[in-house]
Amino acid sequence: MTSTAATAAVLVDGGYELAEGGRWADGRYVYVDILSGRLFELPGTVGAVPRQLARLDVPLGAVAPVAGRPGAWIAAAGTGIALLTDDGAPQWLDRPEDRNPVPSRMNDGVADPAGRFWAGSMAYDATPGAGSLYRTDPDGTVVRVLDGLTIANGPAFTADGTTMYFADTAVGTVLRCRVDPVSGDLTGGPETFARLGEGEGGPDGMAVDVEGCLWVALWGAGAVRRYHPDGRVLETVTVPAPNPTSVCLRPDDHRLLVTTARYGVQRPTAASGAVLAIPAPVRGTPACSWGPQG
Repeated sequence: MTSTAATAAVLVDGGYELAEGGRWADGRYVYVDILSGRLFELPGTVGAVPRQLARLDVPLGAVAPVAGRPGAWIAAAGTGIALLTDDGAPQWLDRPEDRNPVPSRMNDGVADPAGRFWAGSMAYDATPGAGSLYRTDPDGTVVRVLDGLTIANGPAFTADGTTMYFADTAVGTVLRCRVDPVSGDLTGGPETFARLGEGEGGPDGMAVDVEGCLWVALWGAGAVRRYHPDGRVLETVTVPAPNPTSVCLRPDDHRLLVTTARYGVQRPTAASGAVLAIPAPVRGTPACSWGPQG
């Protein structure tokens, strides 16, 4: 394992309370500020400035592009799953967390290669076991896949869609599941892929690179970690903010884009609540789209 202090460039100054959900879609970087319900894009050109694409009146956890509908997104937002049209207005598919007896919200989410959207939830007060993992099929059906989680976070898929990683941040575990790419069903219970110890932070947003290795943002530890598929830690990169929240490897160059949070930081700097760019040894892949795949 190697451990390095990153040479991080601040692409967007730390003005976000809880930046999250960074993805590369259609030649641009998209991300959210969860608590303010805002969606942003950052074009992939040098010197670009972020542009707000949508603002909801509920928290916005993450989005994925909708197949065949440029400018449309599926979103983990508020208490459920919604489609965001060109004007940003939500069209709700389901709000399953309305049925949770504990006040809760949706959190991070991602589309898989088969066109399904997976997203987790959490209680506002992080009540143990109150979170769930949901799957939204291409026809819009929302299914609860797992419950009993606390802060369900960072789904990430291998390129063939047969393996899903996700985190339960509060208990410090990264889980791995086998997925039937045809039905979307889990073909076995989640297994513990990695368990973080005291002082190592909580696993947050994740991404799989072109070599099949998993990158994990470590909330509270000011670091990003890269894991081999066999569970070995290959690299730990220190970032200049205590609460990194998501990771995205650009597919067109060797840069790792990291969102961070000001939330919970006593003395935030420009790197807290920011988008950072860090040199990376490997590239990523573009975000998958939700919906029927043509």
